[in-house]
Amino acid sequence: MSAFETEAPSTRPYLIRALHEWCADNGFSPYIAVQVDASVRVPMEFVKNGEIVLNVSMDATSSLKLGNEFIEFKARFGGVAREIVVPVSHVIAIYARENGQGMAFPAPPVSTVAGPTLDAAVVPDVASETNTPDNPARGPLRAVPSDGPPAEPGEQPDPTPTGPGRPGGRPQLKRVK
Repeated sequence: MSAFETEAPSTRPYLIRALHEWCADNGFSPYIAVQVDASVRVPMEFVKNGEIVLNVSMDATSSLKLGNEFIEFKARFGGVAREIVVPVSHVIAIYARENGQGMAFPAPPVSTVAGPTLDAAVVPDVASETNTPDNPARGPLRAVPSDGPPAEPGEQPDPTPTGPGRPGGRPQLKRVK
């Protein structure tokens, strides 16, 4: 069997590292949107609709490792230090907080998002927002910046929706179909 017949490694971790570096080089704060399931270790109180947005800037994290399989770091949430572990396959977008430029990725397959170990009470509506025959492929994500002040380094984004006519002053990811 030739090298072309075997499955090539994912480009996702390389693209995430490249966009993280681009953000850092240009003074932007890189944020990642993550599809949450039982394999993701994040503060569940900040998960909304089965997703969480994390600030992965060098100022907001410590011991940041952008590996090929996992993104790992320590960050403070509400003043409490937490260890975060995100499978790279669950990163659905990486973007600059300040201007929304970045890249969206396909969500992980339904079987890994809504597996039998997922606690539906902790992560509601994950299955209802994934691709099904009745709910076609979700569109790409894009960050919509608002006019509010930027978040402090290490501060978790407010999970409350923001944008025109909404308080909060933080960007919001919108699906473009």
